[in-house]
Amino acid sequence: MTRIRTTPQHSAFQKIPVIDIADLFSEHVNDRKQVAKVLAHASREVGFFYITGHRISATRVDNLKAAAKHFFSQPLASKMQSYIGLSTNHSGYVPEGEEQFYSASQSVHKADHKESYDIGFELDNADYKRPMLGTNQWPNVENFQANVTAYYQDALSLGKVLFRGFALALGLPEETFVKQAIRPPSQLRLVHYPYDPSAQDREGIGAHTDYECFTLLLPTADGLQVLNGAGEWIDVPYRPDCFVVNIGDMLEVLSNGRFIATSHRVRKVKEERYSFPLFCSLDYDTCIEPILPVMEGEDPNKYSALVCGDHLYAQTIQTFRYLQKRFKAGEVSLPKSAKAVASFGQFKAVIDKSSQSGA
Repeated sequence: MTRIRTTPQHSAFQKIPVIDIADLFSEHVNDRKQVAKVLAHASREVGFFYITGHRISATRVDNLKAAAKHFFSQPLASKMQSYIGLSTNHSGYVPEGEEQFYSASQSVHKADHKESYDIGFELDNADYKRPMLGTNQWPNVENFQANVTAYYQDALSLGKVLFRGFALALGLPEETFVKQAIRPPSQLRLVHYPYDPSAQDREGIGAHTDYECFTLLLPTADGLQVLNGAGEWIDVPYRPDCFVVNIGDMLEVLSNGRFIATSHRVRKVKEERYSFPLFCSLDYDTCIEPILPVMEGEDPNKYSALVCGDHLYAQTIQTFRYLQKRFKAGEVSLPKSAKAVASFGQFKAVIDKSSQSGA
């Protein structure tokens, strides 16, 4: 079993917990608080969990899958007409090799073996336009926009329910996060892993943490793996009745390290696979900084403040080739609060030690 160095916050879990969140929709706050206790435990010990009782209909899910299959079945030339590099707000088609993630084992960026279509919050007020927030680029494919938008709205609503649950889990007022999620740059990705009969046990998406507060994932097959506190990669088997939720960078900062962004990757598998993550964020200009006091024995200066949208944009510039080209050409610049890729979560200690040793 592959092992790498990690920080010790996570337990040496061997499986991912399943949480029924139905009572987060209850009118009774005590019901919601009971679910929040379970969320708190899973977020501390694992950082990943399945959820049931989410209220997203099978019809919404089926229509989303059909839209993705229809789009990705087109010739590459047709898909490239909606290339993400043609957009002004980072929306559109992402061909294989466009995006690269940090690889802790090699300390380099690696190309991913997948393609995707990315959309975000559909902004209707130009006053709030930002580099990662605006009007989506849509392909000329029948029913694609309607079906993807319908799913996005339902998933975004579920994300707000979870934001309330996480606030209660941290002992905060229930509306702490949702009142800062009015026009969030929350991105939905339609990810396609093509069938590969020669595939062996290698990465499809390299090891990484997610930039946002948390991710709401709808997978369609096996392949996802999570790094536990013992440095072991643990499989997250596909469950058709569940969504998968994981903690991201921003919730780690907001919680002052009580919840840690969990590293994960996708193994390359032979079967064709789809994946639909919604990366749940707060509003673009929100200042992300610890809300809770520092824990005993922890560095009080461990987390510096960052601007939500600037953090997303900085990470995106560092992982997408079209933006890297614009950066090198001086057409875009990194925000002042930019962090290096893999600045949070379990890989942070690995990077810090490498930097100190001059590696």
